Amino acid sequence: MIVGVAVGEVRPGYELWRPNREKAESITTKFVLVFLLAATSALAFLVTITGFSLMIGGGGMGIVCLIYAALYAFFTFLVLRWNRGILPVAAALSMILAIFCATGADSWFARDKTGFDEGLIPSPLIGLLVVILAILQLILIAVALYAFNQNWHVEEERPIGYGEDYGAGASPDDAAPPLPA
Repeated sequence: MIVGVAVGEVRPGYELWRPNREKAESITTKFVLVFLLAATSALAFLVTITGFSLMIGGGGMGIVCLIYAALYAFFTFLVLRWNRGILPVAAALSMILAIFCATGADSWFARDKTGFDEGLIPSPLIGLLVVILAILQLILIAVALYAFNQNWHVEEERPIGYGEDYGAGASPDDAAPPLPA
């Protein structure tokens, strides 16, 4: 009879270890991803607030943009906690946002004529922020999918107290002594 351990529980004398989260490559990717998500949230919020009164679709479109900004702030929080599952969702929503930015950027530049209302900042500047946001989304998609392939979720059991001297990178001289049966 095979005795199993419930998911999330560890055998006595062992601890859970996530080796892929300790790699410099994973830590750097996480940092870049957090920066990109936070920048997306800030830029989306800035474009929404400065151009709220000018948006086609009125307040409804502004609320959708604010929801996007809040979602990206939430995604930033989740990635800070090493949540890998949100990465494909962030990539998919970034693609949608990049399409919105690509189709809407030219309308901000077209408002630079006599007779158009101005937002809180000049319309060409809002257009530039939208173009930057579109480029940022393409970079975010690539980094999110790259991070997804780093397997942040992998967990291994190791004896308590063996730290870095145990696992795939340990030399045979540093091998942990066998545990009593």
